Amino acid sequence: MPRHPLLAAPLAGLLAGLALCASAAPSRAVDVLAGTLKGIADTGTVRLGYRESSLPFSFTDGAGRPAGYALDLCLEIVDDIGKELGRSDLKVRYEPVTSDNRIEAVTSGRIDLECGSTTANAERRRVVAFSPVTFFSATKLLVKRGAPIGSYRDLAGRTVAVTAGTTNETVLRALFARLKIPATIVTGRDHAESFALVRDGKADALGLDDVLLYGLIAGAGPDGAAYTVLQDKLSFEPYGLMFRKDDAQLAGLVTATFQRLAESRELRWIYERWFLKRLPGGLRLNVPMSDELHTNFQVIGLQD
Repeated sequence: MPRHPLLAAPLAGLLAGLALCASAAPSRAVDVLAGTLKGIADTGTVRLGYRESSLPFSFTDGAGRPAGYALDLCLEIVDDIGKELGRSDLKVRYEPVTSDNRIEAVTSGRIDLECGSTTANAERRRVVAFSPVTFFSATKLLVKRGAPIGSYRDLAGRTVAVTAGTTNETVLRALFARLKIPATIVTGRDHAESFALVRDGKADALGLDDVLLYGLIAGAGPDGAAYTVLQDKLSFEPYGLMFRKDDAQLAGLVTATFQRLAESRELRWIYERWFLKRLPGGLRLNVPMSDELHTNFQVIGLQD
């Protein structure tokens, strides 16, 4: 993925801040459990929130099982939770969440970790916490090939689909208001429903993170050739795994997991599994690790 033009500040400083924002001392055995770890110890269950159509981060495969890059990272955290608690019998319960209800699912305690494609921005950090950055994306627009739309400036009088509760919706509403572009925004419950609005002619474009757009195109099979993604980058989206705020024990454990994965290079291997190799069903995204993400992983310990 090319370097994003919004990275005008010194790259190392910005990425170091993003990578270490959830930092804490590496997880150690604790005498008194608190917060999420205590709840897991009491119930013997870790509850993972997953998305049903955020390929390749979090989705259901052909057999209806949750899978994806973010889920693999969450399961590494689950392994370390088990080691911290001295238990090998922890159960994993998968809970489906949407863009619209994922934050509430974390804050209410319905899930312990949200494993999806969630942007870790300042507004959300006021109510939830995030892991080190797992991916960098940008809001872009998907349109049908041959449509008279070459840029967001061509959307006047047209309809744009977004997924409810996403930063993309906020970005596009602000953009249209600022530039006085008279476009109509319609929302889908999830990314698959939003994509269907364009497919069925109910919307002229879909605004979503670029990597998710590529995933939707790949998932459409031969029909994916009917769509293209415009070049305009309308926002900068650093992703992270989400968990409850002010939970020092879990935050330390999450950071330690990422450090372990970076130092052992497993972080790179997990990335390559989902972005360079064939996905379940035979799809291949071919999205090399960006310079920004590589630098971010180096900050937390990845060695070339």
